[in-house]
Amino acid sequence: MAWAAILASPVCVYQGWAQQTREAHTANIPLKNWRVGTASDQVGATSAPAGMIFIAITPCRLVDTRTGQGKLGPFGPPALEANQPRTIPVPSSTCGAPAAAAYSANIVAIAPPGQSVGWLAAWQDDKPWPGTVVLNDVQPGGIVDNSAVISAGPTGGIQVMATDATDLVIDINGYYIAAPPGPRGPTGLAGPQGVPGPSGPQGPPGSSTGSVGPQGPAGLTGPAGPTGPAGPIGVAGAMGATGATGPVGPAGPAGPTGAPGATGATGATGPAGSLDFSDFFALMPPDNAATVAPGTDVSFPQDGPTSGAIVRFDSSTFSLPAIGTYQITFQVSVTEAGQLILTVNGADLAYTVVGRATGTDQIAGTSLVTTTTINSLLTVRNPAGNSTALTITPLAGGTRPVSAHIVITRIQ
Repeated sequence: MAWAAILASPVCVYQGWAQQTREAHTANIPLKNWRVGTASDQVGATSAPAGMIFIAITPCRLVDTRTGQGKLGPFGPPALEANQPRTIPVPSSTCGAPAAAAYSANIVAIAPPGQSVGWLAAWQDDKPWPGTVVLNDVQPGGIVDNSAVISAGPTGGIQVMATDATDLVIDINGYYIAAPPGPRGPTGLAGPQGVPGPSGPQGPPGSSTGSVGPQGPAGLTGPAGPTGPAGPIGVAGAMGATGATGPVGPAGPAGPTGAPGATGATGATGPAGSLDFSDFFALMPPDNAATVAPGTDVSFPQDGPTSGAIVRFDSSTFSLPAIGTYQITFQVSVTEAGQLILTVNGADLAYTVVGRATGTDQIAGTSLVTTTTINSLLTVRNPAGNSTALTITPLAGGTRPVSAHIVITRIQ
């Protein structure tokens, strides 16, 4: 696919720079955008490769071989050497263009002072130079640019080569990929049947009849013929005495199975099991060492059994991944009288408040929470506006660290 898709109009020369050769290699060469044509365009636009579609990107500087321009590796210095191809892996640049069949590029050649450049070529990196060029006749110290569609190799690489040493700037504003096939057209009508061909010639006659073989053995006796018609019924004789009842004969074979009856009504659907679950917990000590101030959340920083879908956002916040209804159960050992409440996405769920006024019982709660957005965030919070900071009791009732749990189960 060596498309020599180059502007048919003359190339553009940066006026004044060709004479000011000392400034040419430090001049600000602006990033350009240019019109990319289609197959129906006339002179003055780059040609669209047949069977390809154009994907535009923000114009981007791909290559600048001048020193101090911020480009590295194959995209930066040094300048091109005479008749030495340079491979440019376009997908590895910072322009974000993927591997493609071809790229829309604007190419600028900057000839050294006192030296002209005969021509400059660009083509795909997996083929030898095809004999086409994108720029020619660059005068000593001059700056010349041209727009072209450059074919690329299988991995999106291109090559550039010049007859003489020169600096090079390449901007790109899009790439070409193969157009998807169109829908299959309808099948045409069947054509008329052709006339039969002529009969082939008759084959040669077979060999002469051989001698009669020996008589075979007699065949098996055939089946008996059908019974003849019954004779006329004679006169009925006198009825004899009734004989003794004979024994009961064997049971006859079972009759054919009757047609199946109608299908009964479907029974009620049984209760659904849980869909997802996770258990998160804390151990005191060392967890929740600081008191939980009003308006802040209880921490459950450790992971218990889980089905994998319900995960933590941080030590005190848990993500409810799917829209649905969840059963939330929590228990926390607290030293002071106080309250706890569930929140979803930072909003208090007023119907979930649990608390105690006196004593040293745990604060525990069970509620159903229905979400309306995916990845809703759930916490257990000391409600804002309460006056008491809560101490999560360590070693409550004994010498072992005491656990606090929140168990989340999606049931619908």
